[in-house]
Amino acid sequence: MTKHIFITGGVVSSLGKGLTAASLGMLLEARGLSIRMQKLDPYLNIDPGTMSPYQHGEVYVLDDGAETDLDLGHYERFTSGYLSKNSSWTTGKIYRNVLRRERKGKYLGKTVQVIPHITNEIKRAIWSLQGRDVDVVLTEIGGTVGDIESLPFLEAIRQFALDAGRGNCLFIHLTLIPYLKSSKELKTKPTQHSVSRLRQIGIQPDILVCRTEYPLNNTERDKIGLFCNLESRNVIEEKDADFSIYEVPITLHQHGLDQRVIEFFWRNLEYRNPPDLTAWFDILDRLRHPLHEVTIAVVGKYAKHKDAYKSIYESLDHAGIKNRVNVRVRGIPSDELDLRQLEDVNGILVPGGFGDRGVEGKIEAVRFAREQKIPFFGICLGMQCAVIEFSRNVVGFHEANSTEFEPAIPYPVITLMDAQRNVTDKGGTMRLGAQPTVLISTSLVFRCYGGTNISERHRHRFEFNNNYREQLQNHGLLIAGTSPDGKLVEVIELPNHPWFVGVQYHPEFKSQPTKPHPLFDGFIAAAVQQHEKQKTKE
Repeated sequence: MTKHIFITGGVVSSLGKGLTAASLGMLLEARGLSIRMQKLDPYLNIDPGTMSPYQHGEVYVLDDGAETDLDLGHYERFTSGYLSKNSSWTTGKIYRNVLRRERKGKYLGKTVQVIPHITNEIKRAIWSLQGRDVDVVLTEIGGTVGDIESLPFLEAIRQFALDAGRGNCLFIHLTLIPYLKSSKELKTKPTQHSVSRLRQIGIQPDILVCRTEYPLNNTERDKIGLFCNLESRNVIEEKDADFSIYEVPITLHQHGLDQRVIEFFWRNLEYRNPPDLTAWFDILDRLRHPLHEVTIAVVGKYAKHKDAYKSIYESLDHAGIKNRVNVRVRGIPSDELDLRQLEDVNGILVPGGFGDRGVEGKIEAVRFAREQKIPFFGICLGMQCAVIEFSRNVVGFHEANSTEFEPAIPYPVITLMDAQRNVTDKGGTMRLGAQPTVLISTSLVFRCYGGTNISERHRHRFEFNNNYREQLQNHGLLIAGTSPDGKLVEVIELPNHPWFVGVQYHPEFKSQPTKPHPLFDGFIAAAVQQHEKQKTKE
């Protein structure tokens, strides 16, 4: 029978439940187990798709087009378990399903209540990942224990353990052990209170994972175990990573987290597969001993908020790991761009986004990269800015722009491609999820991918306007990739440039530390060459 692990958080928010869950998932996969992962979020939005990145960080898109929380990015970077719309549930999504059933009379006139109707729907969401080929489902509960929004989810997983059998469900609680500098001691009381709140709901944690700045000693571990009603060996230290999040799985393994999980579910079996962590030790070695260092400017409207471009930063790191390069990222708000900030960089990346704020700064960054022959990578809106810049400054369409920013312009080189996108539901107007692309064999991107047919994830409303395709090509823009029918431009390049690529899709959603995305790999390799050229000139 499929086993279930529930990860909750206490004391404070943003403790890293997603990273901890992903790390445990990786360790269980390394032991030969098949896993699935999901996130249950307590906010009322249907999904994060219409939320500001300042509020919730990046929107992470899955193959099936689901717009999800950034924690699902951690899941995919650390594990290989398939994620789908059933991997992401919010209070809004749960209530929408229940209310739709109520309107159709599915409850036979009964009064619809949080218990049992909402909790049953939450349990249905958890059961949706169960299967014969799934050994373990890991479910992360968003929010912090004590928040009123989380109560239906906590009640649901309490009930779920009764339905599935207590031996088939394991509760992990992640808490903070704060350090008081004045007394120079770690304080366990907040963790005790957090566990007490869980126990009042009816959930006894089986394992405590304790975030801490300093190592826990045996006395502190015994005290936590005593007051939280569990064996001290099930109090697992998760010390802050020194320099990389990719230390976390190794640290948790060294403190026995995956072993405790195995012992809980398979008490009477000697589990025969120790985890193979060779690849992860190699990652850490490459991070600790780089051969090069490059500086990449990320010019975007949310550059001051790192979580808004979480997958992009991680993808740059992945490419750095493969190339043994220390990638220094210089985040530059596009609405505050000073070109002097770009003079010493080895590569310029312009990410996606929505709205006109900062767009002219992005276009100026593209122009600087094109004219100064600096490796350039444009993603989604970044590609569209490259098309606008090329149209203005090379083709001579000085008033070129996107209809997203100026609806009535002489040269709408970026526009909506069909009238049906003009709908009122902002969550339903985009091209979302995995879409096929065909690359031309003479292109740089073809060499990066090593093939013609690829699939990448999209999240955008506006497209390259084919009415200007021939004119831009005549001036040297290479259409390096299109949709299979040739109607949608997916990739552009400038052949007479060291590395100038713009893509309509989001390659950052398919990069992993053990397998960097080929375009990020190529971009960082080009940045290294740029750095070496600059050193030679000096």
